[in-house]
Amino acid sequence: MGIIIKTEEDIQKMRAAGHLAAEVLEMIAPNVKPGVSTGELDRLCHRYIVEVQHAIPACLNYHGFPKSVCISVNDVICHGIPSNNKILKDGDIVNIDVTVIKEAFHGDTSTMFILGKHTIQNKRLCRITQESLYLALRIVKPGIRLRTLGKTIQEFIERNNFSVVREYCGHGIGKNFHEEPQILHYDADDHGIILQKGMAFTIEPMVNIGDYHIRTMNDGWTVKTKDRSWSAQYEHTVVVTKNGCEIMTLRKEEEKFISAILINE
Repeated sequence: MGIIIKTEEDIQKMRAAGHLAAEVLEMIAPNVKPGVSTGELDRLCHRYIVEVQHAIPACLNYHGFPKSVCISVNDVICHGIPSNNKILKDGDIVNIDVTVIKEAFHGDTSTMFILGKHTIQNKRLCRITQESLYLALRIVKPGIRLRTLGKTIQEFIERNNFSVVREYCGHGIGKNFHEEPQILHYDADDHGIILQKGMAFTIEPMVNIGDYHIRTMNDGWTVKTKDRSWSAQYEHTVVVTKNGCEIMTLRKEEEKFISAILINE
């Protein structure tokens, strides 16, 4: 499958799906606290998507994934499976990754939550990871090489003495959960791909305190850092516009931070 350029009608539907995905994270935020199980958070997200938004949780049964959202805690990099047995604790860092389908189009986003007392290092990990996403968003526009995004992220992360996961990446998105192109978060061959108006994709850097190597658990889904250091991830779905990009999954809390660096046309 080649890169699918989105029509104005497609973009309008993606905008709606992205808004719903962001809304799920806003809804769940007050519930992410010590003593709550990740299984309960998944149930709350599922009910909200299905009963309130009248949408579809894309993760549920996607290639066999058993839950409606991914919840990754501490040394889990991605694809954490929510469980009633996983009880959040003071000091945990938690990523919740939500993908919503509405009118056949996907909106995909994630954010971090820092629970209670936190170390300076863990807070810094989350801040630097989010800033790396924003740096990439700032440079998205027609005419730039795709690899520029990964190079920008990698240089910033490594300058701050963290590492970027290699095995997982952002992706094109639309009617399909995962489309071309792959959005690598480090500098690598991009096969000459140039960004153009109407491209839609996710940027979702995964950043570790230690090295970037991973290990996959026996459940076939949960991915952890090999050295057991902690990891953070932030994700947005974007579409390339005439002069920049539009963030489809922007949350209200982010607007004051990011409005100045993006051109939405």
